[in-house]
Amino acid sequence: MRVKQRDEQGNETDDRRTFFRAVPVFDISQTDGDPLPEAPREPITGDSHAGYAARLEQYARTLGYTVEREALESAGGYCDAKRHRIVVSTNVDSANAVVRVLVHELAHALGVGYAEFGREVAEVIVETATVIVCGSVGLDTSGESIPYIAGWGEQDLDAIRRHAAKVDEIARALETVCEVS
Repeated sequence: MRVKQRDEQGNETDDRRTFFRAVPVFDISQTDGDPLPEAPREPITGDSHAGYAARLEQYARTLGYTVEREALESAGGYCDAKRHRIVVSTNVDSANAVVRVLVHELAHALGVGYAEFGREVAEVIVETATVIVCGSVGLDTSGESIPYIAGWGEQDLDAIRRHAAKVDEIARALETVCEVS
């Protein structure tokens, strides 16, 4: 609820105050029964954004990183900051999915590592930036990204709010790479 403010003379000011109503809530640990189902993931398919892969790989090189393809069992890719390598799994089979992985791993390369933020928060930050960047070029990754963010942020989804400036910084840098010249 928003309330108008008044000064000492009773005149209305431009200031507004926002109030929130308290409501009862409970923690998942206070429940019992079968676990809740996980959100369905929709794999990213298609090759409509294939042209962005080369730009992103070139950008990685300007950061001093190589981009390589390797067979990985579970991850779509990873960023090795010590060796300046970004690896994309050979199991990532569509060009659009490769673009998503490259954006995600480049966000790590731009300084969002586990040492600085912790694993869970770092993954929430980089994938949130990934959704923004991919969305800005018309690539909808939400079917895969939203469950991913929710999974990593299960204990701390407020990380998005706390680190919004970092998310914005990373997203803007990578959006610049993807801009059409």
